[in-house]
Amino acid sequence: MTHTPASTRLTAALDAAALGWPVFPLRPGSKVPALHGETKCPRVGACAGGHTKPEQRATTDPDRIRTAWAEGPYNVGLATGPAGLVIIDLDPPKPSDPPGTLSGAQILEALCQTAGEQVPATYTVTTPSGGTHLYFTAPAGTTMRSTQDILGRHIDTRAWGGYVVAPGSTTPAGTYTVTDGRPLAPLPAWLQVKLAEPPRIIARPAVTAAQLPSDGRRASYVMAALRNEEEAVANAPEGQRNKVLVRAARALGRLIASGDLDRGEVEEALSRGAFAAGLKPYEYRSAITSALNWSIRNNPGTRQTA
Repeated sequence: MTHTPASTRLTAALDAAALGWPVFPLRPGSKVPALHGETKCPRVGACAGGHTKPEQRATTDPDRIRTAWAEGPYNVGLATGPAGLVIIDLDPPKPSDPPGTLSGAQILEALCQTAGEQVPATYTVTTPSGGTHLYFTAPAGTTMRSTQDILGRHIDTRAWGGYVVAPGSTTPAGTYTVTDGRPLAPLPAWLQVKLAEPPRIIARPAVTAAQLPSDGRRASYVMAALRNEEEAVANAPEGQRNKVLVRAARALGRLIASGDLDRGEVEEALSRGAFAAGLKPYEYRSAITSALNWSIRNNPGTRQTA
């Protein structure tokens, strides 16, 4: 029997769904979602109540999958968060990297040696670029977020807020191929610690005991501001993402200057939001740094204590 590209991708999608991994279509030969973006959302059907992102629309329903893939040889996007997965994405050096740049696999090995830990063998997919996807089950009761460069250069993780290209998908560079089909290992605890989200902000106001009731309200405002700005950045439409990020950083910079927020916590929150919006680290890091510096410089701390 001859398999067409469409039937091959359909089989890949159904195979992933059979493992309990929700999938959605990617453009043929691409890693880009085939679903409409927020700026072109028709606000009908699944989006009648507001734009739904690929992670929300991913499914394990065989009938829905057959209907979607009947339209063409779509590649397969795997929604890692809903699948209960944490996938470590180890990339090779890029052509633009300086000579001697280590690969993600080499950096992870060095990290293991430094920590005195190991990464267990697990289900593994080799990517067309020569990279590797290590599949792990996510820790129960914990929401792991996708990250970039937290473990090191050329090491990303995909969990909630992200996706990977599933095995069986093909790009001009080659095919995503399962090279180790063993059962998934749990994400090692030591890696979970390194990847865990920072704790929720707890304001440390410089006030006297007599001011605590008022300051409690201020702390609630500060935490809400941090959450709201992160969400605003995460949901910024394409073409407005950098502008929204700079505005959010300048707003939160005032709270750093007043002593209500720690700069590191603000940088973490804004980075999460920018990543969720689709910005790359090299796009958002300098923007966050410069916007915070500007805000702190132009809003020196003036909060008074009794």
